Amino acid sequence: MLVATHDELSGFELAEQLGVECWTGDLTRRDAAESIFSQCLATFGRVDALFNVAGLSGRRFGDGPVHEIEDDGWDTALVYNLTIAFRMSRAAIARMLQQDPGPDGERGAIVSLGSVLVDAPEPRHFATHAYAAAKGAVEAMTRSMAARYAAQGIRVNVVSPGLARTPAGERSYTPELQEFVRGKQPLTGGLIEVEDVARAALFLLSSSARAITGQVLSVDGGWSVTGV
Repeated sequence: MLVATHDELSGFELAEQLGVECWTGDLTRRDAAESIFSQCLATFGRVDALFNVAGLSGRRFGDGPVHEIEDDGWDTALVYNLTIAFRMSRAAIARMLQQDPGPDGERGAIVSLGSVLVDAPEPRHFATHAYAAAKGAVEAMTRSMAARYAAQGIRVNVVSPGLARTPAGERSYTPELQEFVRGKQPLTGGLIEVEDVARAALFLLSSSARAITGQVLSVDGGWSVTGV
């Protein structure tokens, strides 16, 4: 396994904790994906799975309701939440197409991180329309890739979380939002633990999901089915 991140400190701490390889650098660079996969191939010889989890809220860069979005906010949200996933997927699939299928008959699997806001928008607290557009594009790109590469033994899916206990999620967790999320995510009674999202991604990347592609798996604590 290889972890790729822009945060050198947390990246190497995580890699040491898990006993895996680490790549650090600017993920928005055009050549970042090729550099990451070069390191991966030099160590492991093949690419079996990719989890596209890089992203950010563009609110502090100018994301918001569409009539208020500044160009920098739009561009930043799309680069971090869509373009990185595109470039990583492009590099991964190019390699997967070159390699023989594994014992389970697959050449590889890709999972990208979506957002519950694509299909269940929340106008009061999360009117970040560039972010929603980027995550919606991730879903559309995933379905298109899944259709194109299924015959080559490559699966592509999305995990779509609600509000999770990440540093970004906790920074925005005001008392008003806490009360809202307790009702909106009743299964967790608040923030979703990142381990719940990770387990869903691991399932979709594993051979246990060998018949699943082009799907969006919601891990939202009930967000998308509540009327709060």
